[in-house]
Amino acid sequence: MLGLVLLSLRAVLLPGGFGKVYVVPQQSAAVEVAQLDNEAKGGTKSSAVIRWSECPPFAPNATLSWPRTLGLWTAALLTLCVFSYLFADNVGYKFAEALVVGVSAGFAMVVGFWDTIVAQLLVKLTPDLVRAWALPLLPPNQSPDYWYLVPLALGAMLFGRYVRGLAWLAQWPIAFIVGTTAGLKLVLVIDADFANQIRSTIVPLVVISNGQFDWWLSVRNLLLVVGVVASLSYFLFSFPGSRALGRLSRVGIWFLMITFGASFAFTVMGRITLLTMRLQFLFDDWLWLIDPSGKRLPS
Repeated sequence: MLGLVLLSLRAVLLPGGFGKVYVVPQQSAAVEVAQLDNEAKGGTKSSAVIRWSECPPFAPNATLSWPRTLGLWTAALLTLCVFSYLFADNVGYKFAEALVVGVSAGFAMVVGFWDTIVAQLLVKLTPDLVRAWALPLLPPNQSPDYWYLVPLALGAMLFGRYVRGLAWLAQWPIAFIVGTTAGLKLVLVIDADFANQIRSTIVPLVVISNGQFDWWLSVRNLLLVVGVVASLSYFLFSFPGSRALGRLSRVGIWFLMITFGASFAFTVMGRITLLTMRLQFLFDDWLWLIDPSGKRLPS
């Protein structure tokens, strides 16, 4: 309650308040060049295309943008709803979670429709119809490619899962998708993870650079080879290991733990970066409590 009172007083006393987005009209240079080129070729004079860019509240001709201000407050309130889960599970967090999942699913569906169904399927089957309906810049005189009826039929068969008695139809496209994806991924994984790992491990243990012994590079290559061999020895389960193999596998455990720890630390650092970005958004863009870039200082 005290925080709300202080923020209310600050909104009254601070010039311009807080949580507002100001914009100024600005015309893009590329749009101006296109308009001049069109007029030089004898075309009709096109009206100016105005683009609004954010600006400080004290900038000349600054105008309060209510749509962007509403978006700012929506983003801030949703961020607070997500942070509220730190105290307890509540309705606000569930609403934000459901909204994010729903918007993400809807966005993915729209992108998949335009980038896959329209741009890769309908363009090949009915190019003239797609040009007249959705893509006017599509090159003319394209003949239909009826081979694309095959993926159309497989995609339609997937919906057989929702019809009683026709669920078996969906097994064929699912088997095709799983088999094709597994085959493509297998080739990529073998080349990227297996072959490249072997190729990167084949390094000289004694490095001579410019006629001199490079001890740092030699030690690095030695640690690389020992780490790979020791880590692989930990996963040898097909025959009983000897005492030397057991010691080598224990060294491999240390390499594995260091690798897992570094990966986890990298993940945590990425999440902390996201957290600091959201806190900066709340304190800078929304509440105006900080101004590290000086964007709200009067000129």
